[in-house]
Amino acid sequence: MQPPQNPGPPYPQPIGQAPRPNWFRRTTPAGRAAVILGSVTLSILLLCCTGAAVVGALTGEPNPTRTGTAAEEAQQPILAAPGAESAGAEPSSVPLSAPSSVPLSTPPSAPPSEAAAPVVQVTTVTERATVRYAERTVKDSSLAEGKRVVRTKGVNGVRTLTYEVTTTDGVRTAKKLVKSTVTKQPVTQVVAVGTKKPKSSNCDPNYSGCVPIASDVDCAGGSGNGPAYVSGPIRVIGNDIYDLDRDGDGIACD
Repeated sequence: MQPPQNPGPPYPQPIGQAPRPNWFRRTTPAGRAAVILGSVTLSILLLCCTGAAVVGALTGEPNPTRTGTAAEEAQQPILAAPGAESAGAEPSSVPLSAPSSVPLSTPPSAPPSEAAAPVVQVTTVTERATVRYAERTVKDSSLAEGKRVVRTKGVNGVRTLTYEVTTTDGVRTAKKLVKSTVTKQPVTQVVAVGTKKPKSSNCDPNYSGCVPIASDVDCAGGSGNGPAYVSGPIRVIGNDIYDLDRDGDGIACD
């Protein structure tokens, strides 16, 4: 195959200048050989392809063609296991790819809310308690034996108690005594107890003054023979059982 001829510039060459050589002439000998070899190879390929197409048309074997995409083709069903067919169940066809309803990403769950911290309060509470008075007894010889007389009346005292109270959410959870003071002293009650013993009465109640009780009483220094005697004067306040008032003036042994 001969190299193409340079048709020359589309405009006339200026007068007085030699014509400029074309691109094939300006290339190196190696470049020219490469261009010639490429042209020969391209011609051979075109002849081979054209011949194959002609032979196929003469033999009547058209090339198989496929239309459509892979998604339009029918999907092959998946048959059930042989055990399921023997049990009378119809074979089910499951598509090769089934859409999934699970979302690609799930939203993060909300963090659990923190429990509110309990409210703890510490307060001071003051209370009052009664202090019972004591009792003291004294002996009194001027009182009859066994008789009791209150000489000093007792009075209760007062004790002040200070507590530290702890509450949690309004509920009392602790109570601690921190101070105890007697703010009012009690007064001791004094009771007198009599110790005086009663005298034995050997005197006759019919006379003022002690006239002994006997079988007979005479005035001392008289002519009577007793056995008991009394010195006068004695006042008769009852019956003159001993006949001591001889003149009847109410005064005996005068």
